[in-house]
Amino acid sequence: MDCVFCKIASGEIPSTRVYEDDLCVAFKDLEPQAPVHLLIIPRAHIASVAEITPENSAIVAHIFEVAAKLAKENHLENGWRIVSNVGEDGGQSVKHMHFHLLGGRAMAWPPG
Repeated sequence: MDCVFCKIASGEIPSTRVYEDDLCVAFKDLEPQAPVHLLIIPRAHIASVAEITPENSAIVAHIFEVAAKLAKENHLENGWRIVSNVGEDGGQSVKHMHFHLLGGRAMAWPPG
């Protein structure tokens, strides 16, 4: 499989990792949209949130636990946003489920 996030998860492509465990990896986004902009990805390849099933849904709960931990570590007490883009119209650029953790500034709604 030629998936850039699978290669990041395996260490084949370097990243600025801020967290990793047996299930997921978190690293700094190369084009940050906020003072804190991290990507959290499962090690297992799941193309998008649209492919969540009863068999693999526990990874999403785990990723949200990791997001809460990272938000605390990054002093985002005033709030933060977690986003997963799904499909072309949703703005998904890498076909590997991932969550953007953004914080460190006020977030507008609706997003641009």
